[in-house]
Amino acid sequence: MDHGDRDKAPAPGREGGQQLEAAILELLAARAATSSICPSDAARAVGGEDWRGLMEPARSAARRLVQAGEVEITQGGAVVDPATAKGPIRIRRAKHGR
Repeated sequence: MDHGDRDKAPAPGREGGQQLEAAILELLAARAATSSICPSDAARAVGGEDWRGLMEPARSAARRLVQAGEVEITQGGAVVDPATAKGPIRIRRAKHGR
């Protein structure tokens, strides 16, 4: 992952969302198949020092990846419905995915 512009958060909208989706998939690919990440990991990878403002966009990117069948969102190790999940979440590769 190129971090040349780490100090710049992506512009809101489609491009930023695609960057976050790509970051989620790259971070998961670099970990064991059973590992998970926090949305903040993707926000930090894309936004650098300005990552906090990317937390909700990162959660949204994870929800889109759930819809695409790429990832699952969990709480306490159990898969949860991303539309109703409140509080801290984790993101892992979908069991039937890659």
